Amino acid sequence: MNMEHTIIIGAGPCGIAAAIELQRHGVSPLVIEKRNIVHAISQYPTYMQFFSTSELLEIGDIPFTTANDKPTRLEALNYYRTVAQRYKLRIAPYVTITNIRRTDEGFQLQGHDRFQEEELTYACRHVVIATGYFDSPNMLGIPGEASEKVSHFFREAHPYAGMKVAIIGGSNSSIDAALELERVGADVTVVYRRSQYSSSIKPWVRPIFEGKVAKGAITMLFDSTVTEIHSRHIVVQGPDGNRELPNDFVLALTGFHPDRGFLSSAGVTMEAEGYPTFAENTMETNVPGIYLAGVVASRHEANEIFIETGRFHGRKIVQHMIEAGRL
Repeated sequence: MNMEHTIIIGAGPCGIAAAIELQRHGVSPLVIEKRNIVHAISQYPTYMQFFSTSELLEIGDIPFTTANDKPTRLEALNYYRTVAQRYKLRIAPYVTITNIRRTDEGFQLQGHDRFQEEELTYACRHVVIATGYFDSPNMLGIPGEASEKVSHFFREAHPYAGMKVAIIGGSNSSIDAALELERVGADVTVVYRRSQYSSSIKPWVRPIFEGKVAKGAITMLFDSTVTEIHSRHIVVQGPDGNRELPNDFVLALTGFHPDRGFLSSAGVTMEAEGYPTFAENTMETNVPGIYLAGVVASRHEANEIFIETGRFHGRKIVQHMIEAGRL
């Protein structure tokens, strides 16, 4: 078993950026990804357009060019894949790490392949945890949430054409999904627990959405929550009490959160507020040699750290390694 200098868990943009920083300083880290490169972006809606400009999504000093004001999901997938290939990063896809254990030399990581047929073991001196959050949706905890008609992801509108669809949430993802669904002829109802539109909605999208609501093309329910999900209807609690709405599908677009359990199993402690213990200037956790990069280091909201800021975490990590004599 070879001793790696650094293993990065997660091949998202922030994990790739950290790998490039290490490579620039003479280290060829092994990047382990349980699915494909930038898996979270591949899960975004098919025709999604980023809120950020392409310049703010760049990593590795490689320009991200786009013909539009804001890049699309497809352009981002091509860009990050190209960056990883150009730097010839060592990426092990479809490998899941299940355990991190401290050893006298550093750390031992255990995991398995995607078929769970082969147990895999790795050894390294340092670990950078750059796992995202797209596998951990914020659950509603209501009856019927486990039904096949419920999804916490929205990819494209076509499968819902002509269907009665309830969207739970009022963020950009909910608004974008509602507009796409309305275009293909779905009967769309957005159920939002707050009393007014979210201030985070993209300013060029909000007028379009409000116009659809004003014309009755989309139903918007404020101060409302879905309390039960049944095969042919949902129960919505609103200002006027409970009512049943006919329903075919539910999109619970309530956001996601990082998997804190994996961090705890590695010995990383959690603060009282629920976020992991780490030094913001170095990204090192309370476990010497274990660092965080990307959204896993968010303190409150999962969207608190995105590519724009998380892409620089690798620089902090490398600088600390240099100062500590680890590089």
